[in-house]
Amino acid sequence: MLALYGLLGLTAVEFAVPARLEPWLSPLIGVVTGVVTAATGVYMIPSAPYLQAIGLKKDALVRALGLSFTVATLALAESLVRQGALQISVAAPALLGVVLGQWVRARVRSETFRICFFAGALLLGAHLMLRTVLL
Repeated sequence: MLALYGLLGLTAVEFAVPARLEPWLSPLIGVVTGVVTAATGVYMIPSAPYLQAIGLKKDALVRALGLSFTVATLALAESLVRQGALQISVAAPALLGVVLGQWVRARVRSETFRICFFAGALLLGAHLMLRTVLL
């Protein structure tokens, strides 16, 4: 799903959600995102396409995704630490990546950001697929 989302994002395909549907569709997307995250550990689907479909632009999209990813990451990290599957030493490089990402985002054009965002989703999805097939 992640690779497909990245691939679609690199094309001219655009989805739109009418504002009148947001009040009932938003909680549903939240629940589905939670289920997908719990099952796969990937929290971009369906939240990221939905946030784009409601018309969020670069900075608002990154803030909304950042909040969503932060909550999901903290919940996932807590679970992994409790199970002994995550070392706290991993946090420093992740935080450095967040800071670097904010610096880069402030300096790139919206179109460049869009291409990098979707290319990253495509590559991550492809990596996850390959890892699953090869293991």
